[in-house]
Amino acid sequence: MSLFNKSVSMMIDKIPPQAIGVFAKRYIAGPTLDDAIRTTKKLNAEGAMTTIDVLGEFVSTREETWHFRNLAIKVLEAIDQHKLNANLSLKLTQMGLKLSKALCLENIEMIFEKAKELGIFVRIDMEDSTCTDDTLEIYRNYRDKYNIGTVLQAYMRRTIDDIHRLSDGRLNFRLCKGIYDEPREIAYKEKDIVRDNYIWALETLFEKKAYVGIATHDEYLVFHAERLIRKYGLNRDDYEFQMLLGVDEQLRKIILSRGHRLRVYVPFGEDWLPYSIRRLKENPNIIKSALEGYVK
Repeated sequence: MSLFNKSVSMMIDKIPPQAIGVFAKRYIAGPTLDDAIRTTKKLNAEGAMTTIDVLGEFVSTREETWHFRNLAIKVLEAIDQHKLNANLSLKLTQMGLKLSKALCLENIEMIFEKAKELGIFVRIDMEDSTCTDDTLEIYRNYRDKYNIGTVLQAYMRRTIDDIHRLSDGRLNFRLCKGIYDEPREIAYKEKDIVRDNYIWALETLFEKKAYVGIATHDEYLVFHAERLIRKYGLNRDDYEFQMLLGVDEQLRKIILSRGHRLRVYVPFGEDWLPYSIRRLKENPNIIKSALEGYVK
């Protein structure tokens, strides 16, 4: 990591939210569902699919969970109404996982039922390591009844074992590197090891006939994904690539031009700050690019 990137990563928590908003706005569709709809329509017109995410996590009251549950249902209704090529990403902590597991299940079952009624896929997002066991258990318990998937993170030491543990049923995963700051005891810290584990996990998933959202902006991993797609003779509908809104749009166009399907993660909402901080810590070059553009 460059000196600039290290400095930015260390300083981000001290930067005023208004300043972070200036640099991070490319990552966020906007504060409202209408912003996400508009962004999705634009991406659909470019040949990309989307997954719409309501920003906000680790709620503290039951009323907040109901707010986010109802907003998730509105997203599903908007996808159906506007005929969007999109699905829904869902955070379990928004649904009350840290307050009451029963409350969380009550909320997500309402969302899953609406999604089933409308024929829309739901992706259960992976959050920090305190949520991993519950997230995978909920996915296992509901995957036969609803059209859902979840997320695996290549930097977690447990990921290969999780794939094998879940192989007694349908497998549908977004595979990403991982972004939360986890302790070394449970997460790999070396870039090359994370990359190698990503490739190992992806090949293991393909061997097990899983549907994988190959979520990466690392062209090294895109290269190996294409190699494995050819090795296993996968059809276009057997997988998809996934990228974040606002990140490496040139690579996005390259992937689409090569005939692959690609889905863009489209977050919206008022609770944009924690998400933006994680994105900027992951890629401080966003700030550098913005500064260079301002100076020019």
